[in-house]
Amino acid sequence: MKKRLLTGLQSSGTLHIGNYFGALKPFVDMYEEYDSVLMVADYHALTSLKDAPVLRENIFNVVKDYLAVGVDPSKVILFRQSDNPHHTELAWILNCQVTVPFLMQSHSYKDKISKGLEPNAGLFTYPMLMAADIALYDTDVVPVGEDQRQHLEYTREAVTKFNNAYGEGILKEPKELILKEVGVVPGTDGQKMSKSYGNTIPLFGTKDEIAKAVMSIVTDSSGEKPINVFAIHSLFRNEAELNTLYEERKGKYKNLKDALIEDIETLVAPMRERRDAITEDDVKKVLKEGAEKAIALSTLKMEQIRKAVGIAL
Repeated sequence: MKKRLLTGLQSSGTLHIGNYFGALKPFVDMYEEYDSVLMVADYHALTSLKDAPVLRENIFNVVKDYLAVGVDPSKVILFRQSDNPHHTELAWILNCQVTVPFLMQSHSYKDKISKGLEPNAGLFTYPMLMAADIALYDTDVVPVGEDQRQHLEYTREAVTKFNNAYGEGILKEPKELILKEVGVVPGTDGQKMSKSYGNTIPLFGTKDEIAKAVMSIVTDSSGEKPINVFAIHSLFRNEAELNTLYEERKGKYKNLKDALIEDIETLVAPMRERRDAITEDDVKKVLKEGAEKAIALSTLKMEQIRKAVGIAL
């Protein structure tokens, strides 16, 4: 039997190729190896997002993004967190297992405090909602970056406390699946590609939008090859091909940028076409079917949990 994998998704707005190579592609490459559960984390988004129309749009967008890059909804449970009330029910039970000082060690909470900001109660307790997300489905592995290990440590601690109180083996302890670092995807100015820097190449942009971004890449005429162009291009071709191409077109910077535009368009065009064809009704259908599958799984677990804690009569 396949191990179960769960990951949560929050929309980050308009995606760029850095998002694709850093997050979307790694999931697409591995999700069929597991019994995968893909959750749209809309309740988690409420800790910081207070704009209802934007949240609704983000929910549709994140589903469209993953379907467009190749996720097959028949091979994954793709659902919305808020469609399954078991998440908040188990989160409350897990909140009752841990202490306030324990939750105060959360990186997100401490970051807010260090900046002189007052975190809301949702942000303070969100590690237990995250633990509930994972524990509900007897999750084996959760893909995380190296800097996100604490999320799984919190979950394991909550699971251990619950099992110590109510019976070993009721909740499964998940393990982190550390994603291989893609490295820093450079932006058009040589810094890390980021919306905040305004140096992105849009993932689902038109060919003209892609061309405009690529032509704005800062070049350095002092070296053997334009470093920033080459660095981005290395995401699309192997090193041997690139070295040959850049040797043949040495000094022809516009020519090299044209080649990069074509390579990006070759990757993006089919995904852009798929995304444009996905309607809101398509998304609703996928989420409805996914919620039914998710609830079917979690119902069995919640019956076991309610019996263990004494609230099942």
